Amino acid sequence: MLKQKVVFQCQGCGHASPKWLGKCPDCGLWNSFVEEIQSAGAAKARRQGRAPEPLRLDSIEQSEAFRLMTGIGEFDRVLGGGMVPGAVTLVGGDPGIGKSTLVLQAMAGLACANSGSGRLLYVSAEESPSQIKLRADRMGLSSPEIFILPATSVEEIIEAADSALPGLIAVDSIQMVHTAEIASAPGSVGQVRESAARLTAYAKKTDIPMLLIGHVTKDGSIAGPKVLEHIVDTVLYFEGDGGRPFRILRTVKNRFGSTHEIGVFTMTGRGLVEVSNPSELFLAEHSLNVPGSVVTASVEGTRPLLIEIQALVSPSGFGNPRRTALGIDTNRGNIILAVLEKRAGLHLSGFDVYLNVVGGIRLDDTAADLAIAIAAASSLRDKPVPPRTMVFGEIGLSGELRAVARADSRLKEAAKLGFETVVMPEGNASGMDDSFGMKIIAPRNVEEALLSIFS
Repeated sequence: MLKQKVVFQCQGCGHASPKWLGKCPDCGLWNSFVEEIQSAGAAKARRQGRAPEPLRLDSIEQSEAFRLMTGIGEFDRVLGGGMVPGAVTLVGGDPGIGKSTLVLQAMAGLACANSGSGRLLYVSAEESPSQIKLRADRMGLSSPEIFILPATSVEEIIEAADSALPGLIAVDSIQMVHTAEIASAPGSVGQVRESAARLTAYAKKTDIPMLLIGHVTKDGSIAGPKVLEHIVDTVLYFEGDGGRPFRILRTVKNRFGSTHEIGVFTMTGRGLVEVSNPSELFLAEHSLNVPGSVVTASVEGTRPLLIEIQALVSPSGFGNPRRTALGIDTNRGNIILAVLEKRAGLHLSGFDVYLNVVGGIRLDDTAADLAIAIAAASSLRDKPVPPRTMVFGEIGLSGELRAVARADSRLKEAAKLGFETVVMPEGNASGMDDSFGMKIIAPRNVEEALLSIFS
């Protein structure tokens, strides 16, 4: 009989302690330690077997990875061109955002696009087969190659996969499955880590691609230890505002493609519908001649997106004015407002400033700096930006405009949607051979940019 040991593990970071602690010394969370029972001989049993021999680097044969296409262009885009055999993909998102719907549609598309892919195994640890059938009927999905396995044990999943030899395995969700090697409850740090490790090892050994659905915590990160994201090959976050139909699938880790790639969907009564032209969708309700509204070009992965940024500047009724930002890093927004006050002479200290990115998307591209500044100035002066004008550029602390990457693709996207004027840094305009038929304004600093637009 294997000897058991009781330890206390932090549910936030996985830190282990021989006794209970009120505050985790690693991540600083309070009341996060949970009792875990570990088998002392389990690790020794897993180490049995012949050790692998090292390989010389130049003797390894390299072949181009074959990819399985799901038929959903936006999903294949974020994966880097399709699913790689043996790759494990973790899909995380808020409850009800559409993770299960996305995976079920991907499996149906994979069965349709790859007739010889074999059986596709959907492991349901949360829903009954009748509930999944009800969702599939609502979306109009039907395939004789999709099989539903109601199971929560890793050992049962692997046994069923050995029997069925599927072309794909989807597990919904990783927080609900458990392994008999650990006596703790499903969803604990030890269970999530060990279950994911065993499923990943099985996928690598059999070359079966695997999709794992994961829950997220209240701060937006995938529940469980951070090592879960290190174990898998690809991590996708499914984002969206519950009050809007837009859904954004964002890549934060990909061993077989580029990171920070995004796919855009809309949620309908019959499931998710991919959006081939997100810029047109995000600007569908853009109003011209409205103060505080500016269109900018952001590059997400390999795709340029035209997005509307709004600003509202109003007199503050309190001693400390409010600074609120949605879709923009708050610290970045405060820096831009400070530059406007110091370098451009705009007195914002007595005003509340509210910044918003329309469409529920989050911008991390510093090329949106100039658009944020012009939107705030437009709202303060109550003067709209000239119609059909697009703005992009990074702002330095001294007020200078710095060149950004992929300026040509941003201009091409703006020209495609009918924009006539582009305001961008002088460093980008100097090397631009083709302006795509648009008027180019290239200021050197924020003050010149404001003069060129509002003069």
